[in-house]
Amino acid sequence: MANSGVQLLGFGLSLVGIIGLIVGTILPQWKMSAYVGDSIITAVATYQGLWMSCAFQSTGQLQCKIYDSILHLDNDLQATRALMIVGIIVSIAGLGVACMGMKCTTCGADDKVRKSRTAVTGGIILLVGALCAVVACSWFAHNVIRAFYNPFTPVNTKFEFGAAIFIAWAGSFLDVLGGAMLAASCTRSKQVSKYPKSNSARSASSSNNKEYV
Repeated sequence: MANSGVQLLGFGLSLVGIIGLIVGTILPQWKMSAYVGDSIITAVATYQGLWMSCAFQSTGQLQCKIYDSILHLDNDLQATRALMIVGIIVSIAGLGVACMGMKCTTCGADDKVRKSRTAVTGGIILLVGALCAVVACSWFAHNVIRAFYNPFTPVNTKFEFGAAIFIAWAGSFLDVLGGAMLAASCTRSKQVSKYPKSNSARSASSSNNKEYV
């Protein structure tokens, strides 16, 4: 059987990764105001996320506003939001499948080979969900970088990476690592020898048959 410690470690990393994906998706700090050019000191810092935009004033007040209309958002933001949601749902489903196939659980303990294959299937599903999250974070980061270096973008509207995108990145990579550990925990079934019996075994069996005649 596969090492149960590796399975537990993969399960724990995947669980922490999913929590990181959820926290990163909810937080509004996916991108924040970039202090470049002449506007070094400003009274308001702007944050934008997948669900809301926030303004942090120098007085310590934080005001957030949820996006009113989904259709009014950019296509890139809608795609990033959809990929993150799909990644979280698929990762949670993969974690549930992997939990049923782990060595430390009693579900389906009669067939150890099938149980191990269930854990491998859960690991593969986790990898698919993590891949969706990685694509979403990388796509969003690419758009931020492209807008930052665009000479036609006004200086006061340029953004840089916020803390939420790094949390989502870390969660997705932990999800990849945990899913890979679970996917690698495959149990090989016992191989049946395809070679015929030796001559000595045949002679022994024939001699035994002669004694009973």
